[in-house]
Amino acid sequence: MTNPYKDKRWFKFLSNKYVWVLLFFVVWMLFLDNYSYFDHRFLDHQINELQDNKKYFQKEIKKDEEQIKQLKNPEQIEKYAREKYFMKKDSEDIYIIQFEGDTIQDKE
Repeated sequence: MTNPYKDKRWFKFLSNKYVWVLLFFVVWMLFLDNYSYFDHRFLDHQINELQDNKKYFQKEIKKDEEQIKQLKNPEQIEKYAREKYFMKKDSEDIYIIQFEGDTIQDKE
């Protein structure tokens, strides 16, 4: 009883021990290893997100530094307090005007 597939090319290819070692190595590196390809892709994605966050926060820090420079001036402090916290002098009245779409209104 001889194997009828012994002379086939694909049988010779699959019966080669180096092919099996290479196949095992590829499967191991792609799926099973701690440093697998998929883990690297996931970590690279996280690194990119963190770098984007870093750029965003650096821009925000620059904006805040500019505001801090401006707020060293007493006139700018007064302007900021009036605009953000609706502060006023004793002899003044403040009227707050809201337009549609400026604020989110509760729908009850």
